[in-house]
Amino acid sequence: MEGSLGVGNMDFGLTEEQFDLRNATIRFAQENLNDDVFSRDKSSEFSRKKWEKCADFGIQALPITKQHGGSSTDLMTTMLLMEALGYGCQDQGLLFSLHAQMWSVELPILNFGTEQQKTRYLPGLCKGTLIGAHAMTEPGSGSDAFALKTRAEREGDSYTLNGSKTFVTNATEADLILAFATVASGQGMWGVSAFLVERGTEGCHIGKKLEKMGLRTSPMAQVSFENCRIPKDNLLGSEGQGSAIFAHSMAWERSCILATTVGAMQRQLEKALAYSKERRQFGKRIGDFQLVASKIVDMKVRLETSRLLLYHAAWRQSQESKTTLEPALAKLYISECAVQSALDAIQIHGGYGYMSEFEVERDLRDFLGGRLYSGTTEIQRVIIARCLGLSP
Repeated sequence: MEGSLGVGNMDFGLTEEQFDLRNATIRFAQENLNDDVFSRDKSSEFSRKKWEKCADFGIQALPITKQHGGSSTDLMTTMLLMEALGYGCQDQGLLFSLHAQMWSVELPILNFGTEQQKTRYLPGLCKGTLIGAHAMTEPGSGSDAFALKTRAEREGDSYTLNGSKTFVTNATEADLILAFATVASGQGMWGVSAFLVERGTEGCHIGKKLEKMGLRTSPMAQVSFENCRIPKDNLLGSEGQGSAIFAHSMAWERSCILATTVGAMQRQLEKALAYSKERRQFGKRIGDFQLVASKIVDMKVRLETSRLLLYHAAWRQSQESKTTLEPALAKLYISECAVQSALDAIQIHGGYGYMSEFEVERDLRDFLGGRLYSGTTEIQRVIIARCLGLSP
């Protein structure tokens, strides 16, 4: 993480204060977030206590303005600290849940909410007393995000929601759900609106926890709405603005959500390198065999190029650029690199890498999700192609 890179007006040189914050974040994560990860992963256990520790340290408050309970940390510093968190914390599920709230709940409220909504929800989300969830995907809609069957009907001073959502991260723990529903039928994406639904609202039902291959410490469930009445004051933005809110959150999410993955890739590389120097076969270190050394080199190249794309995408977001290209590039490239490096790490560790107790294979299970959430690898390729003037 050392050094400086300048491209145009970008400057990725880090200040002494940023390095101090980075190191403090690594220490915090290593000392507070890593106990019993193996057991919690096995039992799919979310730790609210660790969530609250992250809030006490200031993680959830990073992108939010001070007047609304945050710390007004600039985006580049935020990415540096999230990367450091991923390096120090081995619980990728917890980190995924943090991302799901920060980019897909907090920022939409900050950028589209009324002052009343910001005052009501953002301080609690920053302090860890509230947990947020983002509910867009439905059983019949995945990549076709706006093919929504959930409906919202205006009735006087309230809306009535009916429908169901799936793959809702943080759902079982959520105090607040940002849900998307169609208000104006027949208008496609332009008929979608966003609503803030509080836990305990009559007609809002949280299903049983879904079991996943990886990111198992991040809770996920279905959410259903059955004649769920919410006040009109809980409409986020204006009617029909749901597609813009969703696109906004996806741009932020794709730009930032893999920052912790880059940090984990750094830790993974260091672990594989150390093992390749310690493990001996045929009378010499396995790292001295060309085929093993090549895997280490490839992991290093993927790490450094992933970091550059992460910082570039974050820089574009910090410039308030309404671009879809850089977020898609970062999401596509980093997620694919993380999976391949995880495979290489397992191969370098051999049979030990395949054993759960050595905690090498867990990275692969966790990283595979990165090819699916926030838009699949295939969707990112379509977005990039269209940005280049093609129409696949």
